[in-house]
Amino acid sequence: MNIIIVASSNAMPTTLDLKCWRMRSKIIGAIAACALFCVGIGVVAASAFSNSRDRALHDVAAMRDAISRQQGDLSQLETASRRDMDALALQLGSLQAQATRLNALGERLTEIGKLGDGEFDFAKPPALGGAEDPVAASHTLDFDLAGNIDALRDQFTFQETELTVLENLLLDRKARNALVPSGYPVSTSYIGSPFGSRVDPINGQMETHLGLDFDAEIGSDIKAVAAGVVAFAGDKSGYGHVVEIDHGNGYMTRYAHNSVNLVKVGERVKFGQAIAKVGSTGRSTGPHCHFEVWLDGKVVNPYAYVKGKIKPV
Repeated sequence: MNIIIVASSNAMPTTLDLKCWRMRSKIIGAIAACALFCVGIGVVAASAFSNSRDRALHDVAAMRDAISRQQGDLSQLETASRRDMDALALQLGSLQAQATRLNALGERLTEIGKLGDGEFDFAKPPALGGAEDPVAASHTLDFDLAGNIDALRDQFTFQETELTVLENLLLDRKARNALVPSGYPVSTSYIGSPFGSRVDPINGQMETHLGLDFDAEIGSDIKAVAAGVVAFAGDKSGYGHVVEIDHGNGYMTRYAHNSVNLVKVGERVKFGQAIAKVGSTGRSTGPHCHFEVWLDGKVVNPYAYVKGKIKPV
């Protein structure tokens, strides 16, 4: 169908084809629908993208919080571990100090007990070994570090107590040894006259000699054969210049015919200390040291003592 439109009498008429107009309308409608569809898709896509971005940001924030918490936990664990390591270091230092004390104590016991050189070396661990039992089942250690340290400390303490008791016993024995007469009173000498019956060198008759005579050069040192206290220092009939030392435990030693006495009554002397000089005072035919040993008020043969064969009980 066509429509003719006349604007004026002089104008050309305009013809409209209605079929073509409908087609155009349809095309325009289709284009508009497509445009609206595209806009809808864009809106939906934008909304979906916005929601996805929000979720991603939320997930990132949650991960950051989790990492922050883990970092805090890690920091606390590191602090606790450092504190535990410091505590273990202190305990290790304490055990090392105890081990050092035990080694020093062992060395003292070795010296006091007069053990052979190298028989006990406390500076290195003992050698270990032995064949394994092929039938026995192996098992892992119960790794209780704190418990093992405490057990080792208790073991060290017990051993230290035992060794201290042993040291005291050995020191007491050593002290008793120091009080028992032992050795020659004059280093550079020899026994010129024995203990007991002999022909008297002055009158030629049989007499009882109460000690040993040590021939030596005049002026030689006379030394204490044991530690003690000077009980007498002076002159006695027949003995000349005399020094007597009380060693305790019933022992007393006498050194006679001295040229000069070097100690006084009441003076404490040590083993090996020079107490007089060899002389020939008193009833004597020449320079020598007359040496006597008395036990519980009775004179005894000094020979076993000068040879070091008498041990304390």
